[in-house]
Amino acid sequence: MEIFYARQLTGLGFLAIVWRQALLGNKVLQIFLPPAETPVDYLVQEHYPGVRQHVCPAIQSLGRKLQQFCQGQAVDFSLDMIALDRCTDFQQRVLLAERDIPRGWVSTYGLIARHLGLPGGARAVGQALAGNPFPIVIPCHRAIRSDGRLGGFQGGEEMKRALLRLEDLEVTADGKVRQPRLYYGV
Repeated sequence: MEIFYARQLTGLGFLAIVWRQALLGNKVLQIFLPPAETPVDYLVQEHYPGVRQHVCPAIQSLGRKLQQFCQGQAVDFSLDMIALDRCTDFQQRVLLAERDIPRGWVSTYGLIARHLGLPGGARAVGQALAGNPFPIVIPCHRAIRSDGRLGGFQGGEEMKRALLRLEDLEVTADGKVRQPRLYYGV
């Protein structure tokens, strides 16, 4: 099994798609978002030492979709190439619940936990989303704190704010989503 990565320039900077060739089709292992302080290539090499750049048509297509999303276009991402099996069962449940949140909506960590039958499990949901290896494809930027504040995001708060704005959600100067449409709400 050979592992590669591809870089994609988006309106938010370069991101990287780490993927492996497999007999039954290529699988995306991880997507790295471009943090302001660290080049994305460095992050890839830190997590996957010796991995080299390579691209194939399926990964190019995913890269274009990520680029379109970061330009504000509505994009439907398939999970066919996503290696969800690398996540724990609990994280898979959280990620799939997060994926169901429609564009332009948000949910809170607590509402997602309650939806999954885990009242009081907001922190566990937050931790599962913090380790989301497939940001944007699984839109963890749509999860916010119960007080309306943004909460954490692996690409940083400014990127989370930008992604929500691309979905026509307004974020106030103090980091709150103004009048959010809450998914999984009561």
